[in-house]
Amino acid sequence: MELPVITYKRSEYIETDTGNKIHRQCLIGGGQNIMLGGKTIIQPNCVIRGDLCRIGAGHSVVVVGIGRYCLLGTGSVIRPPYKVYRGAFNYYPIKIGDHVVIGEGTIVEAASIGSFVYIGKNCVIGRFAIIKDCVRIEDNTVIAPNTVVSSFSVYAGSPGVWVDELPESTQEVYEAQSKDQYAKFIARE
Repeated sequence: MELPVITYKRSEYIETDTGNKIHRQCLIGGGQNIMLGGKTIIQPNCVIRGDLCRIGAGHSVVVVGIGRYCLLGTGSVIRPPYKVYRGAFNYYPIKIGDHVVIGEGTIVEAASIGSFVYIGKNCVIGRFAIIKDCVRIEDNTVIAPNTVVSSFSVYAGSPGVWVDELPESTQEVYEAQSKDQYAKFIARE
């Protein structure tokens, strides 16, 4: 399936030296605690909470790490997972791998998301969930907190359950799609 060319107004996006394209209407808190790998597209109204970190760290730490060739859909929310200890919120880092698509309106509080992962629209990824490499999460799926999603799995439903297995070619397919999607996201004046 051929992906369409998507054009955007150059004035609506900030483009970094590493090729990240970030919409100006995003809410990015604690930018010094967010690491973008490069060539990532962040759509309008995304929320990335890098300002939620452990108190008293004393120095800058990567709270949200996002790999290369990722796409964060419109209105998605990325925030670090937390535990309440003695009445205080303790936040932990979230790591997102390369070639990851996070759909519109999806909320992510996972501990980690591997590489070559597709997460559909309007999903909820619970606190401290671990999603391994080469996974597909269907639209409107709720992954319960502390769930471990194994490689080459397809999850769907609320609560999310295993429904299918992905082929061994998934890594190559997802990598090609994410690179194609980035190449076809073109600025117009």
